[in-house]
Amino acid sequence: MSDVEKDHAVHVAGCSERYAAIETAFTAGDRRMTRIEYLLYVVIGSVLLGPGFVGVIVNKLIGA
Repeated sequence: MSDVEKDHAVHVAGCSERYAAIETAFTAGDRRMTRIEYLLYVVIGSVLLGPGFVGVIVNKLIGA
């Protein structure tokens, strides 16, 4: 193998590791963003409909 081929192989291996780390971060971030989205829905509902009404709805959804 020439120096260029070795450098390219090292570069590809490094990029593969970075890509795997990015995919893991996206997966974790997706779960976190879904939770934030639901919290925002509750806040928007409480602003538009009043906190008491939203509290009753959330209690019915959770089953508390």
